[in-house]
Formats: sequence, C-alpha cells, structure tokens
Amino acid sequence: MPIYTYKCVECGAKYEIFHKVREDERAIVCPTCGSTAYRKVMSTTGIISQGSSAEMPSSCDFGGCCGGSCSLN
Repeated sequence: MPIYTYKCVECGAKYEIFHKVREDERAIVCPTCGSTAYRKVMSTTGIISQGSSAEMPSSCDFGGCCGGSCSLN
C-alpha cells in the first residue's frame, strides 16, 4: 500500500496516510484539526540502492550518451 502526503487547507498541517489506491478519500481527516479539507501533495520517491555508485554501470554502458557528449567516453 502506498503512502500519500496531504496538506490541510484549514490549518496547513502536512500528514501522511497509508492507504489503498481505491480507498475512499472522503474519509481522510486532518489529525491536527479534524478538517476534511485537504490537498494532495506531490512527494518524492524513495529509492534503495544496494552497493556503491562505483559498482553501478554508467549510462554509456547502455548507449545512453549522445555520441560522447557526456565526456565519459
């Protein structure tokens, strides 16, 4: 289940709700003031990487460079 971030229109508090995609959003209530007026906030995506960046292949390994314009090759 994804975590969604909301901002209360009434008090400005930001809070996260852990719910299913098809769950009824009308039941969302601000934990600070109890308001049901909210705005969905765009949140960042967390990426977990195993290993160091030195072990990761560069985009040149996959033909991602534009003819060497990235100065890696």
